[in-house]
Order: sequence, then C-alpha cells, then structure tokens
Amino acid sequence: MRGRAITRTGAALAALTLVASACSSGSDHVIDYAVDGTLITYNTNTVAGAASGGPQAFARVLTGFTYRGPDGQIIGDRDYGSVAVVGRAPLVLDYEINANAVYSDGKPITCDDMVLAWAAQSGRNPGFDAASTAGYRDVATVDCAPGQKKARVTFAPDRGVLDYGQLFGATSLMPSHVIADQLGLGDGAVTTALQTGDAPLIDRIAQTWNTLWNLGPDIDRKRFPSSGPYQIESVTKDGAVVLTANDKWWGAKPLAQRVTVWPRGADIQDRVNRGEFDIVDIAAGSSGTLNLPAGYSRADSASAGIEQLIFSAQGPMAAPPARRALALCTPRDTIARNAGVQIANARLSPTADDALSAAESAGEAGQFAVANADAARAALNNQPLTVRIGYQSPNARLAATVGAIAQSCAAAGITVTDASGASVGPQSLRDNNIDVLIGSTGGAVGSGSTGSSALDAYDLRFGNGNNLSGYANGRIDGIIDALAVTADPKELSRLLGEAGPILWGDIPTLPLYRQQRTLLTSKRVSAVQSNPTRWGAGWNMDRWVLGG
Repeated sequence: MRGRAITRTGAALAALTLVASACSSGSDHVIDYAVDGTLITYNTNTVAGAASGGPQAFARVLTGFTYRGPDGQIIGDRDYGSVAVVGRAPLVLDYEINANAVYSDGKPITCDDMVLAWAAQSGRNPGFDAASTAGYRDVATVDCAPGQKKARVTFAPDRGVLDYGQLFGATSLMPSHVIADQLGLGDGAVTTALQTGDAPLIDRIAQTWNTLWNLGPDIDRKRFPSSGPYQIESVTKDGAVVLTANDKWWGAKPLAQRVTVWPRGADIQDRVNRGEFDIVDIAAGSSGTLNLPAGYSRADSASAGIEQLIFSAQGPMAAPPARRALALCTPRDTIARNAGVQIANARLSPTADDALSAAESAGEAGQFAVANADAARAALNNQPLTVRIGYQSPNARLAATVGAIAQSCAAAGITVTDASGASVGPQSLRDNNIDVLIGSTGGAVGSGSTGSSALDAYDLRFGNGNNLSGYANGRIDGIIDALAVTADPKELSRLLGEAGPILWGDIPTLPLYRQQRTLLTSKRVSAVQSNPTRWGAGWNMDRWVLGG
C-alpha cells in the first residue's frame, strides 16, 4: 500500500454524515470505544506514543492537513487547511492553515506547529524521541514567520517524497504554544530557537516535547488543547480518556457530544455482553474468541501492519546467529495458520499483494517457513539459549504464539519464557527487560502502520526511533531512502529484490503475518468504519452517532 493519492475534499466524511444524520437521536449520549493499546500520551509521535492506542483515540482531536480514510487513503482535511504543489524539482509545497482555525484554548493555530513537527521528526535534533523521521528527514526548510498561517515546505534536491501527503497530518502537529508556556518563553520563541539552531534551548524543547503530554488522571487540561472536533475532558483512574465536543471547533460539529476511549483490557467479552462498549476496534484474536451478542455487528479486515518478532539490540538476541536460530525454530506456518492468514515474508513492502512483495520475499524466506530444530541448533553450535519474549498483555493470540515458539524451540535447546505484561512495549526492549518484542509495525499493539509501505520501511533504517532492533546496514538504508522517492515499478522491484537476501541474512525482525482487525459495533451506532492504519476506526469519530 503506497497510498499516494490525496482526496482534496471531505467527500468521504460528507457521505457518512448523511447516513449518521438520518438515524441521530440522543446525540448527547456517551459512545464507549475500546481500542488496542494503552492511552499513555497525547503525543503519538514519540516511540511509545506511536505504538500505543493514542492514534485511534486522537485522530479527531489533533487534526492536520490530511487524515487516513477507510481504505488507508490520504484525504485532504480542508477544515484544517490546504496544500498546493508549487515546484517539482525540488518538491515545494505551500501550506495554508484555515483562517478560522483555533485551539480549544482560543489560541490561533499557526505554522509554528509545523516547524515543531518538522524539527521533532526530521532527525536533525536527536533530543526528540520521535518514532520516525520518514518524509520529514527529506525536508530542507520550512519557511514560516512565527504567528502566521502560511508556510512553504521545500524538500532537498532529488528527495521529492511521493507520500508527502502523510506529513503534517492528523496527530502529527502538537501545540507549540503549550511548550512555550511551559518553558516561560514568549510568542514565537520556540520557532525562532528551532530555526536558528539554539542548541541549549532546543534540547529543553525536545525534553518537554517528549514528556509534557503524558496522560494520567491528574492531567492539567490547559496543556492539552484540541485542534479538532473533540477535546480531552478527563482521564479516568482506569486509563480511559473522556472526549467531549470542542466548542471552538470551526468545522461541522461532531454528531455525538461525548466519546469515552477505553484501553483494551481482559474483560472485553463481559463488557460487550453487558452492552457497555459500543465500538471495539482491536487486533483479531487478541481478546480470544469473541462471541457476538444480539445487537452487535462484526467486521473483520486486514490491517497494513505486520505482526512480527522484533529482536533486541542488546543481550542474547543482539547477535545474528541467535536471531537466526530463533527464527529457524519458530513455526511460522502454524502461527499464521492459527491466525487464519498466510505467512508474511516481506519487510519493506509487506502489504503489497503483487510482484513487489514477491520480489522481496522470494528465495531466502522459504527456509524460515517451517520450524527446523536441527538447523536452529546448528546455528548456535549446539549451545543453549534462553530468550524472554514479551508483548502487551492480555493478548490471547500472542500468548498462544509464544507458547508455540517455546514448544517448537525447546527441541533446539532454546528456552523461551513468556515475559508479557500490561506495560510491555518498545521501552521494554530499550530497558533490556525483554529480548524479543512481538508487535506490529513499530512495536504497536494495533496496526502501527502509516498506510504507506515506503514510510513504514523506515522502521529498519539506522537511527530511526522505531528501529527497535537497532539494525544498521548502509545498503538497506539506501534502499529505504530510494523507495520513498521511486515510482517506477521495475525499479521498486529491483530495490526490493536486492533487499530481501540482505534482510533474511541479518534478520533484524521476523515477520509472521499481516495483522487482522476485528471491529465490533453496536447496532445503535451508525457511520463506524474500519481503517487499516494506526488511526483505526477513530478516523471519523466525529461522524458517529449513538441513537436511542
């Protein structure tokens, strides 16, 4: 999925509005929405934030120039602003924010937020704990006069990123004025510091960007202004985020007054049986076999994320022989079959159902399809190995996956322990609390995907925040960079064909299968649609209506 088309109107939302309006009654009721992960931060651009349930929760709280539609396509959000291509060599884009656009605290939305997004996610300032630099790293300049609503974005020569519509989109733009207030700076000071390279101040800005928007029951709401139809009202002691309509929103008003977003727990079936959840948007099988009570509908679909083993950059799995051994004894065929899907063999083009995926996965992947304990033992020279595999629990499917790996690898002298926990995630690898993380793209509990395979590929680029395995290969970096700016199918196939043998030799990750999604919806709720990207069903939250 390369996702390069941008729909210039809100036609998709408009159509859903008509459906929702036709059955709207009791629009002041609360809609209860359960998502994959925990809700730990408002800033979904950090490594932990991107892997959390935050994107599903805040797609219509922190808006941008674009959002991802129900098929993962890029849709222009004209309520927020407009984008115009004014140059091709190099690529130059003019952005203009809606004249009426204000945050829920009354402060105007300006291009200062674009400068902050670029500075945080370009890789130029290492203090920012950004999940990915994809696309932003190729921007040479963001010309913005502090306090203004226009900006010109110029890309580096020969770096015209084809999926540029992904940049400055929903959830990527954080309120820079909140950082200024927190640091006691004047208007425009954050932008000026970032533009002039004031290193000491940039470091303070980065540390604030990393942690200022952490969520908890005691949040100071002044730090969490909204740029969308909904705003945060509160956070419960159970970690749920209560959203309410933003009265400063200048676009079409949300059709439901309140939405409570719940982190997934162990009691989903019970709460669905009691009618307490109106929408459940989770990885298929993560809550076991969900029975569908009367009054609910179910939709299953493929996400754009790949469930995978992500090996730690430290400890016993830092060395390729150990990674190879675990990969060789992992029963990928059985694991994929239990998920009801085919094995995923591609890393850089995993969701392409065509020759591109085949070009990357041909040949070398075959030796890792079926568990081979003898080959795994030989890769370790008959030495024992103990591996801690973690994932965010509860998750019935991943628990079964670890069990299957443990049983299969025992014959190779590899002891696998289940190191799951409610807070396990990317940071667990960093802190050496686990040796392997099972997650989707970027270590996410949910899809984790941007919707663009070219941009998702950056999770294997050296220095990228969500390159959780610490993988470093200069040729792969070059291939990933080329994929982002290459449209010719023959060249794409050549690049992927070159990458495949390298990645199967180094094994920074072990792809398992394309994560499937389950969407349960109460029949009292209208206009809910799934989405294969990390923003999930929340992409059009403001069009949902709970009737009767």
